[in-house]
Amino acid sequence: MFSWLFISLVITILLTPGPTNTLLASSGIETGVKKSLKLIPAEVIGYFIAITVWGVLIDSIAESLPILPPVLKLCSAAYIIYLAFKLWKTSTVDADLNQPSITAKSLFCATMLNPKALLFASAVFPIAAWSSLQSYTVHMGLFLCLITPIALFWIFIGSVLVANRISWLNQKNLQRTASLVLVSFSIPLSYSAVMSM
Repeated sequence: MFSWLFISLVITILLTPGPTNTLLASSGIETGVKKSLKLIPAEVIGYFIAITVWGVLIDSIAESLPILPPVLKLCSAAYIIYLAFKLWKTSTVDADLNQPSITAKSLFCATMLNPKALLFASAVFPIAAWSSLQSYTVHMGLFLCLITPIALFWIFIGSVLVANRISWLNQKNLQRTASLVLVSFSIPLSYSAVMSM
């Protein structure tokens, strides 16, 4: 029903630094792991709504414009490559995680506006997810199950980075690894888009 490529893409993209993950790490720095747990439902609900809206919108337009899904996949692959280069380039620049107190509302808004939601809806979730309730339920359920541990990871990373406990667990190594993994995932995504045109 679901593929390992789907799971791998979801994990890799969710692990990639972005607005939501930066806020989670900031909260981990500012208030610690325990107090930051209240932010996870805001991310879950934000992604659930944004991905569903994008998916339904894309599916309704794809009927009259069948070229749209492959084009969006190619755009998503290009975005992943852009994100990979940006991560590599900024891996030696210190992240500014000292932000004002992070609220569930601000995390929800950042997640709703996160370009990753469009990426998930257009390129990661299979086309069948938007036309079959069973496929949608399986893929969305799996996606939502993966969010929580990854959100916990980012909160934990924030608390570890502020304490400087693990020398190899640093921003440079994390970002460069994520960059390489993203490039490797953009290749099958591009291939899939080109083959479906």
